[in-house]
Amino acid sequence: MRSSMYTFAAVLLAATVMGCSTTPKSEQGKEDLQGGAQRAIDRMTTADPDLRGVIDSSHGYAIFPKVGKGGLIVGGGYGRGVVYEQGAQIGYADITQATIGLQAGGQTFSELIVFQNKEALDRFRQNKLEFSANASAVILKKGAAKAARFENGVAIFVEPRAGAMAEASVGGQKFTFVSDASAGATTRSSATTRP
Repeated sequence: MRSSMYTFAAVLLAATVMGCSTTPKSEQGKEDLQGGAQRAIDRMTTADPDLRGVIDSSHGYAIFPKVGKGGLIVGGGYGRGVVYEQGAQIGYADITQATIGLQAGGQTFSELIVFQNKEALDRFRQNKLEFSANASAVILKKGAAKAARFENGVAIFVEPRAGAMAEASVGGQKFTFVSDASAGATTRSSATTRP
């Protein structure tokens, strides 16, 4: 029984993730994602104004406006986002996460990954960034950005949107990056993309 439950959950998670692509398929989809990313940055910097300084002094960042995560014993998560380097959009990315262990329920959150330097952003661009099993993020609230620490050039912030979020576990997250040139997207002007 337990084995079949694991198999079913794994197949369901794989089907969900395979149905999603890193880059939105239509121009409207791209515009919706870019707008959602801007709204997420606006909400996060309103919740903690110190976050603005962290973003402005960074080399780049990836913003995932809506990441869904849930499960029952076997779980997973998925989200799609926009990646910026020095204020200009350079591409799209997605998060996938699979977990096994005691868990029940679901949650939705926004996730911001800030790259302290070019080396950290380059690792992300080369799809070489993956968070270890015990990795966690800072749950965004006033003053949280001041206390945040970069590890290997990366700092992670999450903003709960729906569902219970007692901890901001990001362990096991994997990322896929697609550049604007590869996606066939047009970069919006830095005046509209830089928060």
